[in-house]
Amino acid sequence: MTLPVSILDLAHIGEEGIRESFRASVALAQKAEGWGYKRIWFAEHHNMPSIASSATSVLIAHVAAHTKTIRLGAGGIMLPNHSPLQIAEQFGTLETLHPGRIDLGLGRAPGSDQNTMRALRRDPSAADTFPQDVQELQAYFEGQTRISGVNAYPGKDTHVPLYILGSSLFGARLAAALGLPYSFASHFAPQALEDAVRIYRREFKPSAALAEPYVIIGVNAILADTQEEADALQLTARRRRVGALVGGGRTFTDAESDLLLESPAGQQVENMMRYSAVGTTDVARAYLDEFAVKSGADELIVATQITDRAAWIRSFELLAQAMELGS
Repeated sequence: MTLPVSILDLAHIGEEGIRESFRASVALAQKAEGWGYKRIWFAEHHNMPSIASSATSVLIAHVAAHTKTIRLGAGGIMLPNHSPLQIAEQFGTLETLHPGRIDLGLGRAPGSDQNTMRALRRDPSAADTFPQDVQELQAYFEGQTRISGVNAYPGKDTHVPLYILGSSLFGARLAAALGLPYSFASHFAPQALEDAVRIYRREFKPSAALAEPYVIIGVNAILADTQEEADALQLTARRRRVGALVGGGRTFTDAESDLLLESPAGQQVENMMRYSAVGTTDVARAYLDEFAVKSGADELIVATQITDRAAWIRSFELLAQAMELGS
């Protein structure tokens, strides 16, 4: 049986602007539908000049309207930024318009910095009620509201599937306790992967939503027609990432970026990308097969740091071929 593979589309904003980012997301989804990918998720980020998926549910609606069968969803909605009722209404609307195609992944991180949290009018303590907010949200979808006299319209009885996202043990334990599928963000936070998956599977309690544990694992992938091209794309991605995270987003020469990569802070950035398949189809397939077994994945969700549009599309096309998704 072929392991399901999905896409995390970071909706990268390139030099051509935000409108082109949305056009590219639609183009990728249309192609991914034919290539055999299971789902595409978009993540909620705010005040990030390189990511266009801040209005996550709106982008999902746009892509869904231009595709036919592929599942689409949030990977994820940062629930402390919202009321459960509002998210139930948004995703209830999406599920009503595109039945059987909508996922809702939930995280408790703010998806932004402290100043942006204030601009969102969110209290940092909102994350403390994340477990209760997940249950309140789930109840709206199941038509069993926890707040007397309040229902989500649309949303009630739509049964939108929930996924708990995480990069620590907290999410693993919550997903297990609630009997929900779990997605671990090892594409940028690899440290707790093994412990989180082990705890989730050990503590999982079957629920009406899910009879057995189900784990989606994040991994990076850069595929190209030659190993040299894939390595070059990876180096460009590493330089850009270290400049953004360590260099304050300033523009650096390649030599300066390489010095940053060699610094202790740069090495921490490098470790964030620890789980990465880089190369041709054969190289990527071997890496991802081994990674899936070691991580205990039921499904892989793949992110890529490629910003060149043609190379970005080609990487996902080659990945579909490597993993034999259409067969």
